[in-house]
Amino acid sequence: MTRYGAQFGPDFTFLGVPPVDLEDTTALAAADVVIIGAPFDGGTSHRPGTRFGPMAIRQACYLGMDGSRPHLALRVDALRDVTVVDAGDIEMAPGEIQRSLAALEDAVFAVSSAGAVPLVLGGDHSIALPDATGVARQHGFGKVSMIHFDAHADTGDIEFGSLYGHGQPMRRLIESGALRGDRFLQLGLRGYWPGPETLQWMAERQMRSYEMTEIVSRGLESCLDEAFELALDECDGVFLSVDIDVCDPGHAPGTGTPEPGGLTARELLDAVRRICVELPVVGVDVVEVSPPYDSAEITAFLANRVVLEALSGMAVRKNGITHDPAGPLLEGR
Repeated sequence: MTRYGAQFGPDFTFLGVPPVDLEDTTALAAADVVIIGAPFDGGTSHRPGTRFGPMAIRQACYLGMDGSRPHLALRVDALRDVTVVDAGDIEMAPGEIQRSLAALEDAVFAVSSAGAVPLVLGGDHSIALPDATGVARQHGFGKVSMIHFDAHADTGDIEFGSLYGHGQPMRRLIESGALRGDRFLQLGLRGYWPGPETLQWMAERQMRSYEMTEIVSRGLESCLDEAFELALDECDGVFLSVDIDVCDPGHAPGTGTPEPGGLTARELLDAVRRICVELPVVGVDVVEVSPPYDSAEITAFLANRVVLEALSGMAVRKNGITHDPAGPLLEGR
């Protein structure tokens, strides 16, 4: 698994962090977080282009690629207070979904088994299957819960004659036993899919879906409070999966299946930060950024900041800083 570099475009790391070779087990073990690019859109059902997502997310910033990002509110450096390295893109051949997903799972497992947190830049949401499976192989099947931000449940069964695609990874994860249905928390669902049969399947597995109607009624913080309790019940770690289409298309236009009426960018960033401060996150993916459909890089910039908020939250947790997610963030500033 020699470092592949960037599959589509020039080879550069996330905001200038050091590169790492996935075969260098010593370097992996020394890292807190290893970024992996998953440039794949072979599971897309509508607008393609997410194969260009990892490169867009890595460079979407108006600051220098200097491997440092001090967080204004938290007073931590997202790229230095945690040791972050970038393994480049996994070679994911267009049209070869099973081979590509298998290669990604092996890479994620290599990072997880070295003791680091894999942070995967997608790519379409089909990559959640190998991402969460690779982490579960290390931490134990059924021992990792999922917090999943998305407009869509992604629990379809067979689509276009295939078991694999960006509308099916969550069903495959539960069917395989990698993740438990009753420790699967989804936030932001809305729109006109899936149908009653799929919703019944989800209910039978005791999945907990916080649809936008409930989030609006109860408030996002209240929903997160409840989700956190479930996520930590009988599970040792949490996998965070962020589909950028959880946000309203006005905040994230560059995505394959936009659905109006979602979260704001501010709500998503605050929620991701809080999750990574308060919960033992053992894996992250950020998916469905499609640069060809983006406008002024709005979506790529948001995804870049999702990554930075996750890393900043991890830095706060690692350093044991007192954090008030509802207030002015830090005591004793």
